Amino acid sequence: MARSPHPKKEVEQALRHAEGQGWRVEVGGSHAWGRVYCPYNDQDCRCGEFCIASVWSTPKNPGHHARALRRVVDNCTANRRQG
Repeated sequence: MARSPHPKKEVEQALRHAEGQGWRVEVGGSHAWGRVYCPYNDQDCRCGEFCIASVWSTPKNPGHHARALRRVVDNCTANRRQG
């Protein structure tokens, strides 16, 4: 089943980038629109800091939030080791 798109286009593009890197996007939560989960989630990760990231439904600045999500995906230590 396809997930619902994020209402902010910049954030939706960042989520598609994450999915392209193998990250899982789950919609729903208490305060957040959803979460993204690292596909590796290994012991060598930086204390779990980059294994899960919250996706806000109405960020104050969608461009900054999208960049932060991309940074989480791109700076994943397991992803860097893979290639």
